[in-house]
Formats: sequence, structure tokens, C-alpha cells
Amino acid sequence: MSRQTVLVTGANGFVGRHVARVFAREGYRVLGIGHGGWLRDEWEQWGLAAWTSADVTLATLREHTEDPSVIVHCAGGGSVAFSIENPIADFMRTVETTAQVLEYVRTVAPQCSVVYPSSASVYGAVDHLPITADQNAAPISQYGVHKLMAELFIASYARQFGTSTAIVRLFSIYGCGLQKQLLWDACRKFAAGDSIFTGTGDEVRDWLHVEDAAELLLAATENASVECPTVNGGSGEGITVREVLTHLKSSFPQRDSKLTFSGVKRTGDPSRYVADIKGSREWGWAPKRQWKQGMDEYAAWWKSSSRGL
Repeated sequence: MSRQTVLVTGANGFVGRHVARVFAREGYRVLGIGHGGWLRDEWEQWGLAAWTSADVTLATLREHTEDPSVIVHCAGGGSVAFSIENPIADFMRTVETTAQVLEYVRTVAPQCSVVYPSSASVYGAVDHLPITADQNAAPISQYGVHKLMAELFIASYARQFGTSTAIVRLFSIYGCGLQKQLLWDACRKFAAGDSIFTGTGDEVRDWLHVEDAAELLLAATENASVECPTVNGGSGEGITVREVLTHLKSSFPQRDSKLTFSGVKRTGDPSRYVADIKGSREWGWAPKRQWKQGMDEYAAWWKSSSRGL
């Protein structure tokens, strides 16, 4: 049996790199396309057989892609703040690239499946926890709006053109190598003796290790269909921001300063998110990494990284 090929768009990104590595471990031939000056010895370490630095367009996909059996479309916007400050750019990164991938599959590779790592941001503010995958989508940020628009494109191609698809709505993804968001900012602050944060500290998040997320996207590949199944990617456990920061702070020597929160809520930032992961478990997947251990590993990585010094 010939080796199956997976194309990972945005393979140079945080989630994309881990997706590439997981698929390579499973015996796939992994191709990557996206932005960034990535040296060969670096992308080979992540399991890629080839890397193309280019925009994700119909033309570049036709030129650089070799008959993939699945596309994991990780390319797209990755910041709520950026989406609010630059809504058109975020739209192009998220929605336009999704349309290009889908049109490539429709016109060139109709037997190819499309797996999309979306975001829990499509849910917006919710009244009840945990959040089920059939919860009405009502995003409160441009980031969430664009993710939902991409989802709708994907579902429409499944319905209209018989494209095999699957969507995973990722919650709070973390892990060594992540250079943005709460954990990155917190480590920088703690190292500088700063313990002041925005929000109240009582915001609830569902943390999922990036390796668990990548393994869920592999499971999505095996369950993709014209029904466009949609599941949540989380741990199923809600942890407050205060708990996370208190634990993370214990890895830094300057622990006497008290955590302080401004009480000011960030625009587009929901207060409480916990995933119902019943659908993901039905695929035979379950999260393996415990959050406290993951946070300890992250702090150790940050302190050993040249960027963290």
C-alpha cells in the first residue's frame, strides 16, 4: 500500500508543527505550505518531507501539492486582538485561505478530505457549561466571526460538492514553543517580578495540550465525511486563570509578590469556557496530558529558551 500524503497549511505555526509531527509518526508523507523562513533542518525535524514558503492560494496549491489524501488547514488568523485591530487582514488569513483550499479540493483533488482546526471563539458568551458542539454559534470577536465563516464554507462544500470534511473547535491550546498569549506573557512578567494582570482572575478556561490537539486532528481525519462532523477539542475541565497563574508562578523564584488583577475585561474575551468532549471521545480520542504537569514543562521551556532569557 502506498504511503498517504497529508498537506498541512500553516505548518510553520504552533499547532501546524505538532500536527505535522503526529502525522509523520503515523506514517504519512507530510507536505507543508505557509509563511516563514524555515530552514530545511528545522522543518525536517518536525516530520515534513517538503516545505513551501508561500501564500495559501489555488495557484500555489496546484503548483506545490502532490495528490494529498487529506489537508489539515491550520493556516489562518491566530489572535483576537489582531482580528479587532486588522479585521480585513484576519478575514483574508482565515476565510479566504479556507475558500482557496476548498476550491483546490473541488477542482483538483476531489478524493481529498479537509480537516479544520477551528476555535471555541465561535460560541461567544455562553450561559451554560460545558459547551456542547451543537451550541448555537454567536461569536463576539472578529476572530470568532471569521472562524465561523470558514466553518460555514467547509460545511457548504461538504453539502454541495460532497467534500469529506471534519471540524475541531479547539479551546485553550498550550505547550512548549508557544510564544504568545497568557502563559508566554505570564512567564515574562514573573521573571521581571511583575504579578499584575488584566481581568478578574476568575475567568474559566479549558486547557488542552497541543500534542493532544494534534492527535485529535489525526482522529478527525479518520472520521471526516460529507456530514462534516464537528467536535470540541478540550480537556473537559475548567480551570480559572487565577489557578493557572498561581501554579505557573511557583516555577519562578520571585514568588512573594501577590497576584493582582485589574478587573478590566479584554474586548472579545468570554468569561467562561469548558468543552463538552463527548463527540471527540466517540472518535476514540481522549486527552492524555495533565494541566499542572504541562504548565511546569512550559515554565521550564521558557526559562531555558534563549527568547525567555
